[in-house]
Amino acid sequence: MLASYIDQAMELAVYEIIEDEQTYWGEIPSLQGVWANHQTLEGCRRELREALSDWLALRLHLGLTIPVIAGINLNELTKPV
Repeated sequence: MLASYIDQAMELAVYEIIEDEQTYWGEIPSLQGVWANHQTLEGCRRELREALSDWLALRLHLGLTIPVIAGINLNELTKPV
């Protein structure tokens, strides 16, 4: 479930080249604070996936709401069984 969420969220990522710095910027607009910056596009993708993973771990740990993506609701993971 978590891996599928990350894959689906990465599909929503947008990237742009920052001309002044000659670097790539990537973000997932629907997930506030999930962004990355790197000298290569592939590096930016890796950094963005790592930022997303850390963002999710923190939100799960703190019990904060996580937006549903592609019908995947990670908020159900924090509910008692």
